[in-house]
Amino acid sequence: EEPGRLFLFGTDSMGRDLFSRIMLGSQISLSIPLVGVGISFILGIIIGGVSGYFGGWLDSVIQRIIEIIRSFPTIPLWMALSAAIPPRIPVVTMYFYIVIILALIGWTDLARVVRGKFFSLKNEDYVLAAKISGVSDTKIIVRHLLPGFLSYLVVATTLAIPAMILGETTMSFLGLGIRSPATSWGVLLQEAQKIENVSLYPWKLIPLGSVIVTVMAFNFMGDGLRDAADPYKR
Repeated sequence: EEPGRLFLFGTDSMGRDLFSRIMLGSQISLSIPLVGVGISFILGIIIGGVSGYFGGWLDSVIQRIIEIIRSFPTIPLWMALSAAIPPRIPVVTMYFYIVIILALIGWTDLARVVRGKFFSLKNEDYVLAAKISGVSDTKIIVRHLLPGFLSYLVVATTLAIPAMILGETTMSFLGLGIRSPATSWGVLLQEAQKIENVSLYPWKLIPLGSVIVTVMAFNFMGDGLRDAADPYKR
């Protein structure tokens, strides 16, 4: 007889070890949000900074674009963007498409925060002194305005990661994102779509626990960073 095997979390419908697949799926389910948040962080700072610093008609145009993006329901917007992706593309290409989709949707919140901060800081005495001294707008933004609330940006970015994790998991769960044979937490949860399947094999819901624990961990870390960066906390 063959030696026995131990499956900590059971197996999927094809007999593959679920624990190993959860560990493997974490590479995609965690890297996509981190890369997506990085891209949206850059877009939010640039677009929000331009909108808040220069104001005028440029600010109005940017804010209308943000309002249009935010007015779309999330799932139909994901479906529309996913429908534009060619079918049967390589997994690596699909990975980059999902990152771009999540980043293009997720930058609007940070852009509005940066815009509001720039409105409140651009008329401060040290900024006006820099303008009188002939400092360029780019240097004023990078060296004087952004450092004034950089700690808040770090906290906002940390708190945006859980939303990206849920976004990638939801897209893969609905079949709009990463697809088999690639593995992510959303792909693993696809087998738990049917109640009959869950009632017979309840361990197929274990990947949901990984999502919950990870999201809570990033939320707690963001709350801790927010408390540490609060200048009014004694």
